[in-house]
Amino acid sequence: MNKRISIFNAIFLLILVRCLTIPGTSHGADQDFYDLEAGFKNFIQCELTRTDAENHFKGKDFSVSMVKLFNVTRELDITILTGTVMCDVQGKYQTLYVAMGVTDLSGKKVVSYYTVRDKDFRILATELIRYPYKERCPWARYWIHQD
Repeated sequence: MNKRISIFNAIFLLILVRCLTIPGTSHGADQDFYDLEAGFKNFIQCELTRTDAENHFKGKDFSVSMVKLFNVTRELDITILTGTVMCDVQGKYQTLYVAMGVTDLSGKKVVSYYTVRDKDFRILATELIRYPYKERCPWARYWIHQD
């Protein structure tokens, strides 16, 4: 019986090691998500502090408390990132909901579309396309280098 269990354990370990070393498994997908998450946080903090803050906080002092990436969806040639931003606006917390579209342009990621709303919303690529992004916080400058 013990021989049977140890053979089973050995086979299980071989399969597990093989799955972990095959390129393109979930480990790569996890790393992609972490890279997107880090870049999303950096980009949103830059964007809010440079431009959109006045629209949402009407000129009041604020600080970004938390940025959370919730979902990554791929539609057409757009990667759609959705998440929330928790801000402290003069002692009161306010949550903003963000959707942005990232596309590949000559092998580099570029923010093509970007919208922020005060209420939660669902968004598709066709709707997001109505919010083109004029580059203020360049993707490459605030994104993690993957070279």
